[in-house]
Amino acid sequence: MRESWVNSAERIGADLHLELSGPGGRRAALIRALREAVRSGRLAPGTRLPPYRSLAADLGVARNTVADAYAELVAEGWLTARQGSGTRVADRAEPLRGAVRTPVRTPVRARGPRHDLRQGAPDASSFPRAAWAAAYRRALQAAPSEAFGPGDPAGRREVREALAEYLARARGVRTEPDRIVVCSGFAHALRLLFGQGAGGVLRGPVGVEAYGLGFHRELLATAGVRTVPLPLDEDGARVDLLGREHAVLLTPAHQFPTGGPLHPERRAAVIDWSRARGSMVLEDDYDGEFRYDRRPVGALQGLDPERVIHIGSVSKSLSPALRLGWMVLPERYVGPVLAAKGEREAWASVLDQLALAEFIVSGAYDRHVRRMRQRYRHRRDRLVATLAAHAPHVEVTGLAAGLHAVLRLPPGTERSTVKAATWQGVALDGLAAFRHPQGEPAAGDGLVVGYAAPAEHAYGAALEALCAVLPPG
Repeated sequence: MRESWVNSAERIGADLHLELSGPGGRRAALIRALREAVRSGRLAPGTRLPPYRSLAADLGVARNTVADAYAELVAEGWLTARQGSGTRVADRAEPLRGAVRTPVRTPVRARGPRHDLRQGAPDASSFPRAAWAAAYRRALQAAPSEAFGPGDPAGRREVREALAEYLARARGVRTEPDRIVVCSGFAHALRLLFGQGAGGVLRGPVGVEAYGLGFHRELLATAGVRTVPLPLDEDGARVDLLGREHAVLLTPAHQFPTGGPLHPERRAAVIDWSRARGSMVLEDDYDGEFRYDRRPVGALQGLDPERVIHIGSVSKSLSPALRLGWMVLPERYVGPVLAAKGEREAWASVLDQLALAEFIVSGAYDRHVRRMRQRYRHRRDRLVATLAAHAPHVEVTGLAAGLHAVLRLPPGTERSTVKAATWQGVALDGLAAFRHPQGEPAAGDGLVVGYAAPAEHAYGAALEALCAVLPPG
């Protein structure tokens, strides 16, 4: 017999839409309503009906009323009843000819691409379920009762202490727990910092790298903040071109999406600029843990904790589904950011915060990052080897770190290559999609290829599909 979404007792009781009216009392009205629902095809053959108790509670009638109605309809042949299978609409209970039948079926998700090589997503199949569940259980058992009340807008003390220690050790961040505010990711941090119009903690204009996430620029634009593009070269953003901007947003450890760190001289120069102008540097440390062929580049915040706001999250290291991020703030901005956030923690689950704290303190986070660093390095090496074998004319850059690479294409071929990839079911991004509308197209034609998202068993096929759509040499 056919199953359907109405197998849930709670949902079916609410969705039968039975009108109990007419002569003969509630039992007779229920029999008429069920018979009509079957006759019209609204309850299709094979549909399982809710238990007596559930339907009686939904309709506000006695259980015996429902039981008697079911029994009579079973006797008439409209329904069937079997031990362990419940009560169902009989297979032979066809609707009247010409009646409109409403099909009952499970919603089908829209099909996605066959091969997902978009940037920004980690390997979802590698989420450390067992280790996270164990940390979650330990955190839940150890949590004080007050943790289940209204949250602190700064975030749980446990996770802020764990983050302060981890960021100092792994990223060279200089901070203390009271200067960390938990948020739900980088976008949430931008909303808190810039708000709407003049009500934000910071104000524009804001210098941004000429290539970056359009979503971040759109958030700033929505807040009424003008962005000024900074050209890029082999040493990163041209911070020497900064002028009267009130802030600058950078990805100094690994420029997104072109790759490469901000040159040491430019790191020092942007700090000098911020001190001289009284402006702020926003550091997007989106994938700071993943370095392969060089030593990790420490956080820019370490050069001057009072001039740099360091922003990070677990979106790349663990999963974007957790919605956990943090801001490391200069002391003078902690109060204004908490005021912007409000008195109730409505963004990041307290229990997830406690679990992350336990995950970090137990060493599970470091073990997971080391394991994923090895896996992603292997993925990157497979990408390079496959391109060398099948498309040696394509230059690959941005390989020393991160979860994506840039494939340099012949001039004028980017748009057609992205279109061909779409037709072949390969999801990837063209480099031009990340260019600031007022920025110069200095990076040339290229593809931004993420090598982290595909599952391990599907990665080889994804690389083959990629090579098939690349322009010939």
